[in-house]
Amino acid sequence: ILLRRRRMMMMMYHRIGYLGLTICTLLLPWNVQSLPFKHSRQPESTDDIGNEMGIDSHPSSSNDWSATVQNALQDLLDSNFHVNVRRELHKTPELLFNEEETSASIIRALESLNITNYSTGWGVNIHRDVFDGTGGYGVVVDIGTGKPPCVLLRADMDALPVLEETPVDFRSQNAGKMHACGHDGHSTMLLGAAGVLKRMEELGELDGTVRIMFQPAEEGGAGGKRMREEGVLSMYPPVEHAFAMHLWPTLGSGVIAGRPGALFAGADAFELVVTGVGGHAAMPHLTVDPVVASSAIVLSLQSIVSRHLSPSESGVCSVTMIDAGETFNVIPSKVVLRGTIRALSTTLLLELQEKVKKISAAVAEAHGCSVNATFWRDYYPPTVNDAELFDFVTGVAEDLSIDGKMTITD
Repeated sequence: ILLRRRRMMMMMYHRIGYLGLTICTLLLPWNVQSLPFKHSRQPESTDDIGNEMGIDSHPSSSNDWSATVQNALQDLLDSNFHVNVRRELHKTPELLFNEEETSASIIRALESLNITNYSTGWGVNIHRDVFDGTGGYGVVVDIGTGKPPCVLLRADMDALPVLEETPVDFRSQNAGKMHACGHDGHSTMLLGAAGVLKRMEELGELDGTVRIMFQPAEEGGAGGKRMREEGVLSMYPPVEHAFAMHLWPTLGSGVIAGRPGALFAGADAFELVVTGVGGHAAMPHLTVDPVVASSAIVLSLQSIVSRHLSPSESGVCSVTMIDAGETFNVIPSKVVLRGTIRALSTTLLLELQEKVKKISAAVAEAHGCSVNATFWRDYYPPTVNDAELFDFVTGVAEDLSIDGKMTITD
């Protein structure tokens, strides 16, 4: 979930196989002149920003580094770099805060690109009571002059607890784990970008710094937040803009899509432990039935969106798991409910948290039960895309997409 900054920019998806591109900005002011590319001039309008960032599919003598980019890309393609790296990563998926071999594979790939000034130990797990593993497998490297301006490129690297059954020779070799969200592709694309940027650095065609960030623990562990707290954005030179990539399987190959404004809802997960008094099902009057109380809680939570939110606001509250009882003739002493809340603003997400707590407590009490509500240690705020930068990226999409346009997503 990116870097979790309050100002985020646009997300778009560029699927090649499955390929997407997310662009976000940080809290620092956006300045189109503060980009690490040479041969730039003062832009006359937002439409000119692409030239200032060096995005030009038609190299010319006034844009020397464009040819460097194309030559570096061709070298990577000729060596089958992307296919080999992605398949290596895909075969050895690892879960959040346990990405030891994934980190080692990324480092080997960086070294094969003549990139050796990387740092490790990023993304340490500070919630060992919640997540298994020490963490600290994030990798960061700066390419360029080591001076401002600084732009950050980010990819995630952890996998999901999914059993892979695909009929390919590079399928997961780690039982019960799979790169089902495409983080192997994200890391591979970022490694390719690092190779191109390294070539530009060697030829003196970067006038600033590009920070490469491989983030662990994206799947619920807030690895990006951990790295931000550890200083990945604030260390010299401080990051002014950040770019990241994400795969999106429902778009056609070569399509780029996105929209300005809120794109992805913020998310949190909850667990409600409803406690009563168990007993024999034939004597319910001697029990305090948490199953009945939990059923009422589930129904009451549905009123949060329909009766507590303004019709102009968007939110979701879904109970998705119910764990109760061991046999048919015993009323259990407790029930565990799990679910998720989502909202398009952080303020509303926190309001939903409070509604879940208050409604579940009140309904449980009305049934003679108690409830203990817990949420993620780190909720994920929404992704809100900057409208001005989205205009710029639309121009980029027109040059790069298979259909020559930016597709506006729902």
